[in-house]
Amino acid sequence: MEVVGLWRIVEMDMWDIDAIDLMERGIVAFEKFGGGSLRFVAVQGQLDWRTSVQGLGDRVEFTWEGDDEGDRVSGRGWAQVDEDGFLRGHIYFHLGDDSGFRAVRGSSALT
Repeated sequence: MEVVGLWRIVEMDMWDIDAIDLMERGIVAFEKFGGGSLRFVAVQGQLDWRTSVQGLGDRVEFTWEGDDEGDRVSGRGWAQVDEDGFLRGHIYFHLGDDSGFRAVRGSSALT
């Protein structure tokens, strides 16, 4: 299943839904041709992603950079659409925290 589109983050290992949606709704968005964005808690960032074949399914791996309450942050991550239609993955902060996440497809896809 394709990851391109807007995904609503509904669960993270490190934060509950109130924290995820602290500033705005938590999202991860994968645009065609490898761009995208993410937003959760007070973090906002831009993605650069590529498809990586792992085992039986496709998964994307990405780097990201942005800000967290005005501080520059960056990191990496991965995501994969499971058979149940959820996007599952992991986000890593460079030299910092990391968290697994689960997301549902948003109401509109990005082009």
